[in-house]
Order: sequence, then structure tokens, then C-alpha cells
Amino acid sequence: MLREDFEKGSDVIAGRNPVSEAIHSGRAIDSILVAKGELNGSVKVIVAKAKDKKIPIKEVDRKKLDYLCGGAVHQGIAAIAAVKEYAEVEDIFALAESRREQPFIIVLDEIEDAHNLGAIIRTAECAGAHGIIIPKRRAVGLNYTVGKASAGAYEYMPVARVTNIVAALEELKEKGCWIYGADMDGSTYAENNLKGACALVIGSEGRGLGRLVREKCDVILSLPMCGRINSLNASVAAGILMYEFTRQRLGIKSVNGG
Repeated sequence: MLREDFEKGSDVIAGRNPVSEAIHSGRAIDSILVAKGELNGSVKVIVAKAKDKKIPIKEVDRKKLDYLCGGAVHQGIAAIAAVKEYAEVEDIFALAESRREQPFIIVLDEIEDAHNLGAIIRTAECAGAHGIIIPKRRAVGLNYTVGKASAGAYEYMPVARVTNIVAALEELKEKGCWIYGADMDGSTYAENNLKGACALVIGSEGRGLGRLVREKCDVILSLPMCGRINSLNASVAAGILMYEFTRQRLGIKSVNGG
């Protein structure tokens, strides 16, 4: 985590009572940070409440917690509040239905960089996607930097956070979505019919699509690589692919008439 994620102070809730009250109130919390060696007493009780609400718990070095809290007395625990309430997958389908459009969903498999997530949210909103699905663990959430990088687009884009991406893809399939994964060794993206109810899956910055996630995809889409580097930044690749989906969904003809 970067200090800039919390420079406003409003993202960090420091101290045992404030964290406990935030959980009790139902406030959207991205994660709970606990200093190593502090998982006892009242902190243990707070962590149990957080687990009941399926809030991710992360053990961190006390010096890191001191730094992230900016000098505030944290008593060994802090909560990182999300800049917006997370949506449910059903909310994404409801938005598509309200627009009388086929669902167009972006699924992110462990995107860890806040700037990438923010950029993807911004592009997804501009491209007409109905929502984004992210995992609860091993991925960045809706923190301050994500909100800033999205240029405010997070206010209009439903972001659902799920326990298991593979299970989420199964749910999307049951609801009639065709699943397209972005990865190497697939078919060229422009050669595919990308109309209809669909989900585009983007893999993590370093590892790409996980094996089980890739296996759930109906089609793997690839971008032609003409240079010496064989991959693009996750948000750049996502942007190129999203707009090909949008072009086809809007019926915009390409130069060659395709």
C-alpha cells in the first residue's frame, strides 16, 4: 500500500473503538489491518466481527501501521474504508436491464495496482460497461487512489466484490453471459463476434489469468504484439478490448467494413 492511498485521512479509521463502530455501522470497509502480535483481547473480538462480515484481515508490521495511520493512535488495529459502497452482482444486471441493454461486465482477476483499477473503472464507464467484478482477496479495493485515478467514474460504475472469481464466472454463465478472457495465445480480438451478453476477464499485472479462471472462459482474446515486449499494461489492454466490444455493440463499422 502507498501512503498516498490514505493522505486524506478519511480512508483510515484508527483505533479499537472507531474500527469496532465502523464495522457495527455497516460502513463499506476495504480491509482491516492488524499489527503483528496484537491478535488478542479486544482486537481478537473486533477481528471476529470483521470475519463475520467477510471483511479481509491483513497482518502488517507495526511500523507500517504507524506510517499508514499518519501518527494517529491506532492501538494495533486500523480499518481501510472504501470510497464507495460495493455493489452486488445482481445490481450490475439490474443496471443493464434498466438501460434495456445486454449485460457488458468487466471481471478483474487479482488486479493489485490502484492506478490500474482506477483507469479500468474510468474506461469501463466511458465504454458503457454495466459493472466491474473484483475479488475480495489478493486485489486492490476501492481506496482513495483508485477513486482519484478513476477521475470520479467510480461514482457511476457499480463495483461488486466477490469471494471467488471462478464461482462468479459460473454465475455469469448461468445468467447467459459469454465469457471472454484476455491472454496470450488466443484468437485475435477483432476476429470475434463480441455482441450479446458478455463478460471480459482481465488478469493480474504479473501473472495474467489464473489457470482455473482461464478454463472458465469461453474464448481467449489476444492483442497482436509487434514490438519486442510481449505484453501491455493491464489497464491499457483492458481499454483496447473494451472499446472493441463497444464498437461492435453499437454497430460501428470498421474501415474495412467489418
